[in-house]
Amino acid sequence: MGDVGDPAIDAADQAAEAARRVTYAYVGAFFAELARSGVERVCVSPGSRSAPLAISAARTPGLEVIPILDERSAGFFALGLARQSGRPVALVCTSGTAASNYLPAVTEAHHARVPLLVLTADRPPELREWGAGQTIDQIGLYGGSVRRFVEVPVPVAGDALLRHARALAARAVGDATASPAGPVHLNWPFREPLDPPRATTREGARTVDTPASTPIRVTQAIASARPEDIAALADLVRERPRGLIACGPLAPSTERDRVIVEFARAAGWPILADPTSGLRRGAHVPDAPLVAHSELWLRDAALGRSLAPDVVLRLGDAPVSKALRLFVEATRPAEVVLVDEAGGWADPSHLATRVMRAETAMLLRAVRGQLPVEPRRSPWLDAWLGADLRVARAISESIALDGILDEPRAVHELAARLPATATLYVSNSMPIRDLDAFLTIDARPLRVLCNRGANGIDGVTSSALGAASADAGPVILLTGDLALLHDVGALLTAGNRAVPLLIIVLNNRGGGIFSFLPIAAHGESVEFERLFLTPQRCDIEQLAAAFGLGFTRAGTWAEFGDALDARLGGPLRGTHILELPIERDTNVKRFRALAARAAEAAATGLKGLST
Repeated sequence: MGDVGDPAIDAADQAAEAARRVTYAYVGAFFAELARSGVERVCVSPGSRSAPLAISAARTPGLEVIPILDERSAGFFALGLARQSGRPVALVCTSGTAASNYLPAVTEAHHARVPLLVLTADRPPELREWGAGQTIDQIGLYGGSVRRFVEVPVPVAGDALLRHARALAARAVGDATASPAGPVHLNWPFREPLDPPRATTREGARTVDTPASTPIRVTQAIASARPEDIAALADLVRERPRGLIACGPLAPSTERDRVIVEFARAAGWPILADPTSGLRRGAHVPDAPLVAHSELWLRDAALGRSLAPDVVLRLGDAPVSKALRLFVEATRPAEVVLVDEAGGWADPSHLATRVMRAETAMLLRAVRGQLPVEPRRSPWLDAWLGADLRVARAISESIALDGILDEPRAVHELAARLPATATLYVSNSMPIRDLDAFLTIDARPLRVLCNRGANGIDGVTSSALGAASADAGPVILLTGDLALLHDVGALLTAGNRAVPLLIIVLNNRGGGIFSFLPIAAHGESVEFERLFLTPQRCDIEQLAAAFGLGFTRAGTWAEFGDALDARLGGPLRGTHILELPIERDTNVKRFRALAARAAEAAATGLKGLST
């Protein structure tokens, strides 16, 4: 070992310092351009190999760094944040299985078209496949679920690589926000040392790189409506008055909603509005030919035959409603038209006769210009709207008859109290189906978000926390007990960050949705209770206390209403869990009884409708 002042030690130290400067100059240039390309937030999970990414992000003006311990939760948090804010969110993690934990969120972002930038640190090539710790094969880790994968070069000195870093950032944002939007994966191999260059101040560390004076701008293409598509759709409207517009999940857009309504009125076609379409709520509602409860009454085969359409125009991704899908499969319309600007093909029934790759508002606005000025009114349209209006009244009357704690009334009570600026994040499984069946039409705005890309219950609490962190109004999560427990690590983030979120848990102590499925009829011959319902005994009040969260349990509708009023009457402060105990078997009976009542109400007045 050399003495203090040994030239060999000094040379090694200088080389290490030079390596630090090269690494941090390259990564700093990347994050500087990322910020100038519209990224505002970076979710960081702790790790050593990712130190250059985490530190550089924290030192970049204009970027908010959000520390989240669990990478799986961080991925869904970023997804909810990106979906609510409309901007891409970056993720940073260390090497090894940390990166694997992003996979569920990356999969959802891929299918739901949500822009994410996934930045995974990695060992350099010479350490791979040699037994180095925290080293797995991260090349193409997320397969076809990313818009682009890039193996980032190990940083070296020179202006050329700094230009590459800036271009890499701009291109990553451009790829993530293109049509279709989605995740981009950048894999970053780093050699040691991983700590930053010596600097006495944070400002000193920023002087390592000076960004180029001109930001890199990426222009996205717009899927223009083709003249032949405009003409074909206009002809269908003129020739086939028995049409339906089925709207599945759509990104929020008040302008597009208005155009869809104007087209529907001109066509005389009812809009079957999925709760995540944005069309059931908003200023457009008073003039809109909307149908909200068809999930309940289209289950009736006789009604389906009476209301068989000639044309179904599908907008957005696949709707939640299984009854709608089975109805279309049973009635086999002559034309099923899919409209998707990104070239998606959301047609699990394989009935599409035309696929139009055009921006929805642009296409429908052009078609509307070729139709008569006066809206079309017909017995067909009146039948659909009249049936749904009768169903809405019947549901409202039925659920108010007694004090049973069930999911249909929970949706009614909640919807009546949500403020106009609210976002309702909804879990998959039963909550989104409850919303589909029972969310009423109202002119008050409401944004409804749900992870309908892959339809999983994983990560829903983290996603809602991300949406609540976008500062876009109050966020309420409607979820089940198993979905809450599946993402229990999210509650750590909720407590640490004091995220303003109201979590409403419909607690039926298990997987209540399975009670609606054919497997339930097999009972204990298939160990239904143990293998499917998976009953849980977790005390949610104690769970909330463990993470420092507020908690209320409502035992009556009056207590539920009071709790909602107390939380939604002013700004949300921190995360609060509101538990509503649901008796599973009673809830199933109530849902089925309401469906039967809905079919009865819808059938009234339809007997004279010509088929």
